[in-house]
Amino acid sequence: MKISDKLKNCQKPFCSLEFFPPREREQWPAFYQIVERLAEVNPKFVSITYGAGGSTQDNTLDVARHLHSELGLETLVHLTCVKSNKEKIDAFLNSLKEAGIENILALRGDPPRGEAYDWSSSEFTYASDLVRYVRSRHPGFDVGVAAYPYPHPESKSFQADRKFTQQKIQAGANFVITQLMFDVREYFDLVERLNSLGIMTPIIPGVLPVLSMESLRRTLSMCGANMPGKLFFQLEEAHNQGGAEAVREAGTHFAIEQCRQLLEWGAPGIHLYTLNRAETCLRIVNELRSMGLLPA
Repeated sequence: MKISDKLKNCQKPFCSLEFFPPREREQWPAFYQIVERLAEVNPKFVSITYGAGGSTQDNTLDVARHLHSELGLETLVHLTCVKSNKEKIDAFLNSLKEAGIENILALRGDPPRGEAYDWSSSEFTYASDLVRYVRSRHPGFDVGVAAYPYPHPESKSFQADRKFTQQKIQAGANFVITQLMFDVREYFDLVERLNSLGIMTPIIPGVLPVLSMESLRRTLSMCGANMPGKLFFQLEEAHNQGGAEAVREAGTHFAIEQCRQLLEWGAPGIHLYTLNRAETCLRIVNELRSMGLLPA
C-alpha cells in the first residue's frame, strides 16, 4: 500500500522508523532481530537508508525485500541523486517494483566523505529533479521527500529553504519527512511557512534520540542541525557526572519530551531515527502510549 494512502486514512497519531542496514551481511541476522523487536510497535512504515554515494544500494534493496516480504512491513526506500543516472534509477525502481515495494524517499544525498563531487555533471542535481523524473517515468511509485526544519547548510535563508521544499512538493512529492531537530518550534515554523505557501502535504517530524556525545557530535557535523545550548550543556553535565549511560538516559528523556510536545501540538506522527537500537525506541513508544499519545 502506498504510504500517502495510509496517511490519508490515518485517524490517530502514528510512529514510523528509520533503519540503517549494516554494511557487512554477516551482521544482518542480528539486525533483523532488532527490526522484528521494533515491529512490535506497529510502525506505519519503515525507511531504509544506504551509504553515501549509493555505496550500499544493493544491500538496501535486499534488506528492503526482506522487511517487506518476510516481516510484512510497509517499506520506504531511500533513493539519492549522487552518482545516479536515468539508467541506474530505472533499474533500481524496476527491482523495487518486482519486490512489491512502491514507496521511495527522493533525496539529493551526500557524496562519500572526502570525495570531490561535481554536481553540474550529474543528471540529477536536486531532489526535485529526481521527483520529477520518477513521476514522469515511474508513476506507480509513491514519493516522499526530506525537509529541514532549520535551513539546509547551503540555503541562504529560512525563506529560500522553504521555497526549495515547496519545489520538491510541486514536482510531485506526496509526503515529507523532516531531518532531525532538537527544537520542536522549528518543525512548527516549517509547517506554518509551507501552509502559507499553499502546501498542505503531510509533514512528519524526525526525532533522533541522543545516545552518546560521540554520536551527537558526528551527527551534528554531518547534517548541520541546531542544538539548543541548554540541552548541549545538560548532556555534557550528564556525561561528566555519569558517563555514557547518563547521556543515554538524558537523551532518551529529552526525545520522549520532544515527541510529547510534537504530538500534543498537532504533528500527525513521529519518525524515529532508530540508530538500530531497539530498547531506546521501545521505551520512547511505550512512554508515549502510556500518555495516550500513540495507540496501543
